Amino acid sequence: MTLPGSVGLSDLRVYDWPAADGRCGGSPHMHLVCTEAYVVVEGSGAVQTLTWSGFAETPLEPGAVVSFTPGTIHRLVNGDGRLRIVVVMQNSGLPEAGDAVFTFPPDILSDPVRYGEAASPADVRGRRDLAMTGFTRLRELGRAAVEEFHEAALGIVAGRLDAFEERWLAGARAAADATGDQLAALRRGDVAHLRAAGVSTLSPTPRPGMCGDLLAY
Repeated sequence: MTLPGSVGLSDLRVYDWPAADGRCGGSPHMHLVCTEAYVVVEGSGAVQTLTWSGFAETPLEPGAVVSFTPGTIHRLVNGDGRLRIVVVMQNSGLPEAGDAVFTFPPDILSDPVRYGEAASPADVRGRRDLAMTGFTRLRELGRAAVEEFHEAALGIVAGRLDAFEERWLAGARAAADATGDQLAALRRGDVAHLRAAGVSTLSPTPRPGMCGDLLAY
């Protein structure tokens, strides 16, 4: 189950392990078709982003809301060790269900078997460190390397695009179509859908995520 509009929701406590640059945080990665938003509820830190336009770092404090569109390579930095975020995701949680590619070095990205092994949650900290190696390279080499990464990312997800589309059709697209049907019904004076009103609840599932410990809804 997801929130209205097939919006996915997670409670994220960002990893507090130091990386090679001495800063603590999660694994840099990118989504190809989903927008994501952070709502900061506790602690402080930053989100580092790398796009076609270059590198940026956006501070995160309680009450801050930061969103980014597909193609934004992002890394969460846990500044005080207490950074906790509510993550709001497009498309029925697709960002956590396949629409993410880690910034591993090119030799890993070009080999599906090696990529699959490196992306496994069996060694979350090792995965983060390998993604940091690739992220540092992307920052240093700039636009040409980012373009190379975009192409490699497409190669990683290409075989799953049908599954992505099925999730979208059954989730966000279906929710939008349902609203259209309800508006059309109201214009006809038909209020039958109001009699189907109900209440639902969500229960979280704990698991390790790309950027921290998740309570995934």
